[in-house]
Amino acid sequence: MAQQLSFDLPAKTALGREDFFVSPANALAVAMISATSWPGNKLVLSGPAGAGKTHLAHVWAAETGGRIIQARDVRHQDVPELARTPVAVEDVPMVADDIEQQKTLFHLHNLVLAEGRALLMTGRLVPKLWQLPLPDLQSRIEGAHHVALDPPDDALLGAVLAKLFIDRQLNPGPDVIAYLVKHMDRRFETAAEVVARLDHLALSEKREITRALAGRVLNADVTDVTSDN
Repeated sequence: MAQQLSFDLPAKTALGREDFFVSPANALAVAMISATSWPGNKLVLSGPAGAGKTHLAHVWAAETGGRIIQARDVRHQDVPELARTPVAVEDVPMVADDIEQQKTLFHLHNLVLAEGRALLMTGRLVPKLWQLPLPDLQSRIEGAHHVALDPPDDALLGAVLAKLFIDRQLNPGPDVIAYLVKHMDRRFETAAEVVARLDHLALSEKREITRALAGRVLNADVTDVTSDN
């Protein structure tokens, strides 16, 4: 059978508070993001890729009138303007190899707090493992209150999968998500990869997203699910 040409159309990610599923794995982080103030007016949010750091940063920015910027995109000349509002700096450990960028972030850190604004910083690992060569910046980060997004439980993983499907305007069979939760590697990154591969495969073969298709994507034994072909 000839395969249908497929096109990787961009998924529209929903980043509102109503789109964030709260479970025991992230409840503490959600509570801290929702707090009216933080100790020292700063917070570090950590968690694996896809855990919801960016989503929570957008929720926080929307509720506080804050700005969001990637650590590597902060420019020294822009620091005074950024410090006029609450600021979320994402992926701080990504500048561990750039001492000049760390100096800029240190300047931003100090000015935001001096202006009485709140500062949110994110990274995948706990702060002590960010290993930023600029001691002043690393120590300030380690001194901030820290909250982690834990690996997903069943409810959260299922909700993440459902959201990923919705973002791509996909409607899988009712048993697909339950099957994926049971059989897939329990990582947020894997969830995104699996949904993307299912989207591509379903489009290329011009078929519905079923449990059998999910089994193929997971390279699983699908002898017990071939009846839905």
